[in-house]
Amino acid sequence: MGARFLAVWRLDSLMWIPSSGFLGPPGSGSGWADMFHKDPFWIPSRIWNELQTDSSSSHLSTSPFYLVDRSGLGSRADMSKFLSSWTKSSPPTEKGVETTASPRDDESQIGDVRREAQDAKRQIGVVSATFLVVNRVIGTGIFATPGAILSLSGSVGLSLFIWVAGMLIAAAGTMVYLEFGTAIPKNGGEKNYLEYVFRKPKFLTTGLYTGYVLLLGWASGNSVVFGEYILHAAQVPVDRWNQRGIGLACITAAFLIHGTALKWGIRLQNVLGSIKVFIILIIVIGGFIALGGHVKLPEEEKPRNFTNAFEGTTGSAYGVVTALYNVIWSYIGYSNANYALSETKNPVRTLKIAAPLAIISISVLYMLVNIAYFAAVPKEEIIAAKRLVAASMFRNVFGPAAERALSVFVALSAFGNVLSVIFSQGRLVQELGREGILPFSSFWASNRPFNAPLAGLFEHWLISVIIILAPPPGDAYNFILNLISYPLAIVNCFVAGGLVHLYLNRKAWNWAPPISATLPVVIFFLLSNIYLVVAPFVPPEGDQNIYESLPYWLHCVVGFAIIFAGGFYWLIWAVLLPKIGKYELVRETVVDDIDGWERAVFLKRPLGQVPFE
Repeated sequence: MGARFLAVWRLDSLMWIPSSGFLGPPGSGSGWADMFHKDPFWIPSRIWNELQTDSSSSHLSTSPFYLVDRSGLGSRADMSKFLSSWTKSSPPTEKGVETTASPRDDESQIGDVRREAQDAKRQIGVVSATFLVVNRVIGTGIFATPGAILSLSGSVGLSLFIWVAGMLIAAAGTMVYLEFGTAIPKNGGEKNYLEYVFRKPKFLTTGLYTGYVLLLGWASGNSVVFGEYILHAAQVPVDRWNQRGIGLACITAAFLIHGTALKWGIRLQNVLGSIKVFIILIIVIGGFIALGGHVKLPEEEKPRNFTNAFEGTTGSAYGVVTALYNVIWSYIGYSNANYALSETKNPVRTLKIAAPLAIISISVLYMLVNIAYFAAVPKEEIIAAKRLVAASMFRNVFGPAAERALSVFVALSAFGNVLSVIFSQGRLVQELGREGILPFSSFWASNRPFNAPLAGLFEHWLISVIIILAPPPGDAYNFILNLISYPLAIVNCFVAGGLVHLYLNRKAWNWAPPISATLPVVIFFLLSNIYLVVAPFVPPEGDQNIYESLPYWLHCVVGFAIIFAGGFYWLIWAVLLPKIGKYELVRETVVDDIDGWERAVFLKRPLGQVPFE
């Protein structure tokens, strides 16, 4: 019986496996089956060479074909190198040997199929990537934070300077993430960058980032603002529970829509995303009207905020840094396109154009909106309005009816941002499940029953609900804002610090990305975030505490607790459980069978089991 070679599709490459020279019958002592028949794996090239020379052995001619697959015996990346070397030449041949196909032809077909599949998934172009950033950044911050920023800074002039400072920090952050994104152009954002630079202790970065993803209720702040603007439009006073009750309904609706009707959720998200741009343009137009003196206020009550712009300026470090947190909250999302680079056409070129274009456009709009507020609303009214400054501006320029109508549009804008945030955060949780980082990983990784990451969405919904309900009613929004911004500053310290380290060790790391943020920009971003981490511990002066009943330092302590919780999880997941279970965690790169997408997966390898080289 002549030998027969089988062409087998498996994961990374086309493999040629001789059915009549692969394994001896189990128990015969004469074949590879005694070693491997219980635990099939990728065959290293040295074993493949032995199999070629032994393929004519008569006692192997009737042996069954064993499916070759990966176990814990070697990293996928290493085995892929062996496989790629196999497919560069024809399979071994001898007289009478039958082959199913030419490996070169099949390899070419595989490459074509993969390229087509990869291209099909790369649907994000420059315009889409720009709107990914715009829709994520423009939430409720520009509508809800200017009153708090003015109150903390003390003057219109300093308030505008703080907005400029926040703009510069966001621009520097955009450049830092632009450099990392063009160097590591795949889905994942800062998780990829931190894991790339900070490799010891082993998997600690992964554990810390897990806590950061799981324990922050990103969607909670905009849910609270949704409730406040809906109540304002309905002319219902805000009390202890109605604002948070409507906010709870908002985030629950977003969870159910994205969890059960994904396509409709995306469509609704896109429609509401356009509303926020429309509202901002209305505010800018209203600002020009107000600058022309057309404000529906008595002459003696008309705002004169630019006459003595720096009157009342505070020198408090607490006031300035807390105001800066409000600005940064309004810019969160400048790195949003980095999370989808595997789905982006020509990711380096697209990111180079889209990220700066989005941030420059948003920065110009934000400054025009602030000028519009100060042109239309007196300083005292802005401070008293708190999160309803946009409503006050609508009333003073367009009248009470327009105020209520446009307040509904601001609420819808907030709902659109909640949809966007819970959409992305649910997928981050799902990805942690797919990588095997979370317990019950298959549950978190599942898309059942509605072809959506229902479990990941539920986790983010639950954390957001807790954060909405836990703080006292008057402090809910400010606490949520600071609680989310503070850990982000900690993460950005390490992102910027990691990039400084790469700059100082370029040759050792072979660091030469297509775009360089430049060392001065990275150091500015690093120092800015260090200031944002340290300054909030300075006690406020007088009545500057942003909270009505909470300690001024509470968000700092809770922020560090969230990061440390990730470290505690790492201690259990990556240190204690492997010791108890007598295994080690191994990170392997998994390549999709169809389109060649790569992702990391954590596997448990029994101690003493050595991978082939």
